[in-house]
Parts: sequence; structure tokens; C-alpha cells
Amino acid sequence: MDPISARLRARHPQRIDLSLDRMRLLCAALGDPQERLPPVIHVAGTNGKGSTVAFIRAIAEAAGLTVHTYTSPHLVRFNERIRLAGRLIEDAPLNAILDRIERVAGEATVFESTTAAAFLAMSETPADLAIVEVGLGGVLDATNVIARPLLSVITPVDLDHAEFLGTSMRGIAVEKAGILKPGARGLIGRQSDEAMDAITVAAEAVHSPLTVMGTDFDAFAERGGMAFQDQERFLDLPLPALAGAHQIDNAGLAVAVALELDLPEDAIVEGLTAVRWPARMQRLTAGPFGDMARAADAELWLDGGHNPHAARALAEALAQRQAKAPRPLALIVGMLGNKDAGGFFDAFGNSTAHVFTVPFDGAAAEPEALAAVARGHGLGATPMTSVKEALSRALTLEAGRVVICGSLYLAGEVLGASRETWPD
Repeated sequence: MDPISARLRARHPQRIDLSLDRMRLLCAALGDPQERLPPVIHVAGTNGKGSTVAFIRAIAEAAGLTVHTYTSPHLVRFNERIRLAGRLIEDAPLNAILDRIERVAGEATVFESTTAAAFLAMSETPADLAIVEVGLGGVLDATNVIARPLLSVITPVDLDHAEFLGTSMRGIAVEKAGILKPGARGLIGRQSDEAMDAITVAAEAVHSPLTVMGTDFDAFAERGGMAFQDQERFLDLPLPALAGAHQIDNAGLAVAVALELDLPEDAIVEGLTAVRWPARMQRLTAGPFGDMARAADAELWLDGGHNPHAARALAEALAQRQAKAPRPLALIVGMLGNKDAGGFFDAFGNSTAHVFTVPFDGAAAEPEALAAVARGHGLGATPMTSVKEALSRALTLEAGRVVICGSLYLAGEVLGASRETWPD
């Protein structure tokens, strides 16, 4: 665990307790930094939030804007969560801000304290734009003390975090739509009918105008690139640098945001090709695991998706890659014990991949139990004691394409194995 994370866990409650009361008190004690931020783009959703934030940031920076971002979780170091004017916050100023937080934090949780720290840092560093990602849900998420965002963005809604948000698609969509605010336009990613109905009702209740993917604008693959179309224009754009067909939807949503900000087309083009976002179909070529794969002439990929919707996107991306260049496929999977492992593996029902299940630090599912779930969904599965052992076995069996997936926590351990692969 990195020193900042260890400090936070030692000094603040680690529970998840969705409420805005403590957060409002904490912000008030700090002089309400959330009221002194640059114009805010607030981003909620189940999947694609981080990628969409990365696309928006890349496009805005290509247009010459300075941008703050607040995202979660981090992969290797806590500092990844707070980016000030384009750079990760450094330890010294972050510790100084945490000193100020701790003097007034009371019973604020880890996430509430870190969100307040992000707002304080962002409010005291000049920038043109702040992009703030919701942590969990929307209505009662700590970030939702932001009362006047410039834009609200909702990426695809699906089932996840059932212990906090329930198992109703409509109910989860209502939670996500809680970031919609009076007068602030909501840009909405592609949704199921049930989720979209709930978002529409919530928007009408607070008089938030909506721009909706699939109705007011769309994005799709075309002639080896990406096309974006709305009611006023057609843009012929390059494929986004992030791999996978699902990233076209994320990029399309970011383009719609960029056009709302009146950013130029050349910045959109540059941003789509310059974007980086680790552990989302990331090709690993460095570090100890990348070295193992390269020595065996195998591809190694890393993806942190951990719910059925993300698994379907990963399965589709792999199916397309397999169709173009077939190679024996292996999945190295570790998941938190509270995730829908059956729904995750169900996405790979038509795959010939062999699954190796692995543990990681924290509340991970036991590899033996996870392998049994995979077998129950028609996949060959073998429990392993570590990623290194699983990768070695997969390469010994001549897997030419290996994907480490199932959890951002697992992805963080993989990236953290070498300074070469730390996110920056």
C-alpha cells in the first residue's frame, strides 16, 4: 500500500456510508472549496466513466485548456486520483492538504476526506476546467455537493455495487441521475430503455436539458476510423487510441462534451489519438509480466472491468481481435468476492479461452471458488496462486494472447510490480 493510502486508512473510517451530511459539514469547515472550482464537468455512470474523463481531458488539453481531474479508484498510488492542471498531485502538497483536512474531518470517511482534499487542491490551483468523476452512485456520492456543474455526463448504466445501489436497473439509473442539476445540460451515453426512462424523468424534475446518444448524436466505426454525427455536423475522426469497440461510445460521448464546450475539431482529433487510460484494454509490453510475454512472443493485455457489462465489452473486443488475428487465448481472472462472477464469465460463453483464476490483496474471491463459477459457465478453469504462476502456465501451454482481467485492484497489483508500468 502506498504511504498516502496508508495514512488515510489509519486516520479515517473506511466504511462506505452514502450520505451528504458529513461531506457538507466537512466542506463548510474548509470554506466550501467545491464552490471555488473552475467550471465543472461531473461524470457518473456504471462503466466507461474513467475512459470518458480521459477522453474529455485529452481533447480539452489539446485545445490548450488547463484541466483538473478527480477520479477513483487509483491503481498504484493515491496521487493518481488528483490531477492538477495536467499533473498528478505530488506527495508534499497532498500531505499538507491532508493535514488541513484532518484538523476538521470529524467522522468523515476515507472517500469523503479524499474528495474534500481534491476539491481543496483544485480550488487553490488555477485551471480552465475541472472534471470530477462520481465514486459510487450519484445522489448521495460525496462529489454531489457540487451544486452548479457546467455539464453533467452519464455514461452507460448497468448493474454493479448491488449491496449499495440495489438490483433494479431503474433504481440504479435514478441514483446516477442524481448528478443532474437545474439549468446544467446533461450529456447521456447509450442506455437501455429502462435506464433512459428513469434518467429522463429525473432530468424533467430538475429542469436539466438532455443531449442523448442514439437520439441527438451518435458515434460509430466507419472505414477504419470513427464517425460522429449530430443534428448539425458529421465528423470523420480517427479511431480512439483506447482499444475496444466500446471505446467508440465513450469517445463519442466525450466528443459531444467537447462540442458543447466549442472546442475545435483539430483538438478533438488530437485528443482521441493522444489519450491514455491505464488498465482499460492496455497492452503490457514493459515490466516483469510484459517481459515474460515478450519472451514467449505472446500478447499480454490488462483490463480492470469487473461487472457483466464490462465483461461483455471485453469479450467483444477480444472476439474482434481473434477474428482478425487468431491466437490461443487465456484469461487470468481475479475478482472481488462481492462481484457477479457468474455474469462476468457468462460474457465469455462462446470463447475458447482457458481461465486461470488468481488471488490478490484484499477481499478477493478464492481462486478455487472462482474457477468453479467459470466451469459452471462452460469454460475450462484452473486455480493458481499468483499472476506470475498463471502467466507462466498460460505461456507454457502456448497461449499467444493473454488477458489479465476482473478487477482494478488486480490491475493495480500488476502495474505496481514495476516502476516502468506505474500510471503517470
